[in-house]
Amino acid sequence: MRPRERRETGEQDLFRSLLDQIIDRKHSLATLARTVDWGFLEQAFGMVYTDGPSQSPLPTRLIAGLGILKHTYDLSDEVLCERWVENPYYQFFCGEEFFQHRLLVFDHSSLRR
Repeated sequence: MRPRERRETGEQDLFRSLLDQIIDRKHSLATLARTVDWGFLEQAFGMVYTDGPSQSPLPTRLIAGLGILKHTYDLSDEVLCERWVENPYYQFFCGEEFFQHRLLVFDHSSLRR
């Protein structure tokens, strides 16, 4: 089963600002996020993910984005997950619409699998 991909809703939230409104759109990661063909990656990699017992596949952009960030900055899985929570540019690059204040919703060891 293909992962359910996140789509920008463009909806405003009374208590939260959209990431693209609080970051510098000229930052290297914001620029790169606009140049990557995420649709192609979703199509090419989407069929690789399968559902397991009580687990659904994660969005392709999140996994691909984390992989790109991990190798670009030479980070361990643990450090990558820690920095993702702190860094709005990492979150924007991985397709988040709003800043997330919580840890990633999966175990960092699943990045290796």
